[in-house]
Amino acid sequence: MIEQRRCGFVAIVGAPNAGKSTLVNRLVGTKVSIVSPKVQTTRTRVLGIALVESEGAQVIFIDTPGIFKPKLRLERAMVRAAWSGASDADVVALVVDAKKGVDDDVAAIVASLKEAGRRAILVLNKIDLVKREQLLGLTAQLNESGIIDDVFMISAEKGDGTEDLLRHCAKLLPEGPWHFPEDEVSDMPQLMLAAEITREQLFNRLHQELPYAVLVEAEKWEERDDGSVRIDQVIYVRRDGQKAIVLGKGGSQIKAIGAAARQELEKLLERQVHLFLFVKVREDWPDDRQRYNDLGLEYDA
Repeated sequence: MIEQRRCGFVAIVGAPNAGKSTLVNRLVGTKVSIVSPKVQTTRTRVLGIALVESEGAQVIFIDTPGIFKPKLRLERAMVRAAWSGASDADVVALVVDAKKGVDDDVAAIVASLKEAGRRAILVLNKIDLVKREQLLGLTAQLNESGIIDDVFMISAEKGDGTEDLLRHCAKLLPEGPWHFPEDEVSDMPQLMLAAEITREQLFNRLHQELPYAVLVEAEKWEERDDGSVRIDQVIYVRRDGQKAIVLGKGGSQIKAIGAAARQELEKLLERQVHLFLFVKVREDWPDDRQRYNDLGLEYDA
C-alpha cells in the first residue's frame, strides 16, 4: 500500500435500468445494492466502498435511483436523492445503456448536469449487446454535450472494462484519509440490506406494478447460539388484493420469495439464516413521512 491516501465519492447516475446497481456491485466486489430487470428498483442512495491498493484509494460509490420524469411523491423523492448524490460527489459517472442509446431520460440528465456545471465520465454499459460502430456514434453524440471528460466502454454484468474504470476513478479522488474501515463495503446496516434482498425477490417474482406498491421492513434480528440468525420482516402492501397475490395460492408465492431471499442472505452473511416473512396491508405507506425518513428520502421533494 502506498503511503499517500486518497478518498472521495463517485456518483453513479443514469436513467432507470442502465445497469447502475450491477456496476456498483461489480466495482465493490459484492452485493451492496439490489438488482432487477425492472426499472426504478433502487429507491434510495446506497454507498458501495471499494479499495484500490495501487492508488492507496478508498472509492466510495453512490448508487443512485434512476433519474426520470417523476409523477408520484415516492418517485419525486427518488429523483431528488439521485441529484443530491450527484451534487455532493467528487466525480460523476454517467452510465448509459448502449443498446437504448440517448433517450429522453438520458438527454434530460445530460442537460441537467450541464446546467449545474458538472462534468462527467461517460460509462457506456452493455457493450456486448451492440456493434462497435454504434458505440462510436453514441460516444460522438454524447461528447457533443461538452461535459464528458473520459469514456469507458464496459459490461457491468460480465466485468469487461470495469477494472480500468475503477482505477481511473481512484486517480481522480482528492488526497485525504479514508472515511471507512478498510474491511467495510457499504454504509447500509445489515438489517436494511436484508430487507432490500427480500424486496429484490419481490421485484423478480411479481409482475407489472405490484413490486412498486410494496415496502419491506425488518422487525427483528436475533443472533442464535449456534451462529445462525433469525430475521423477521414485514411486507407492506396497499390493498387486500395485493396481499393475496404476494401470498399466492396456498402460500406458494411467499414461500418461494422467502426461500430465494434466504439463499441470497446466506451467501452474503456466510451463515445459516432463518427468515420469517409476514404480509400486512397498509394503504397509506407511500404517504407516511416516517417511511421516507427511514429510507433516507425527502418527503417534501
